[in-house]
This record gives sequence, C-alpha cells and structure tokens, in this order.
Amino acid sequence: MKKSKRFFLTGSIQPVIFNRFIKDSADSFGVAGFVRTLEDGRTEIFIEGNIDSVEKITPLCRTGPQHSIIRKVEEKEERFQSFRDFKILNF
Repeated sequence: MKKSKRFFLTGSIQPVIFNRFIKDSADSFGVAGFVRTLEDGRTEIFIEGNIDSVEKITPLCRTGPQHSIIRKVEEKEERFQSFRDFKILNF
C-alpha cells in the first residue's frame, strides 16, 4: 500500500545541510518526492512510498538534522503522485 505526505516547516534551518539530510534519509528509506526552500523561508517536503517507509521517515522530516530548530510543522496526507526518486528542488 502506498502513502504520501507533505510537510511545511518553519524555523532556523540551514537549507543546504537540512535538504541534503532529508534527501539522504529519503534515499535510505526508499521514498520518493522532493524537498525545497520556499520564497517565504519555509521548507517544503513531499514524500511518498510504501506506508512503512513513509512512517519511518516522518519523524526525521519533523525534526531534521542536529542543530535544526523547528518551530512549526504543518503536516498533511496527500494524493499519491508516482514520483520516481527524491530530489532537492530550487525555487
């Protein structure tokens, strides 16, 4: 069974380090999607894959790597979109 989630994070995030951490985590859990920094400074993460993998990576998406300070997390279920891999996108 497949599952998709989208996160919007607000806080003190070093984009290069944070985005690489999320991509490496996504690759290790076998999930697809993307991470990007939005123009308003928030970080958007979209992940999809099998339910177990999505659930295992969710806590990492909510906290990020060491030294990230996440002040607010918006999380919602999304429609599965059949991404093939995980990418870091630029706005």
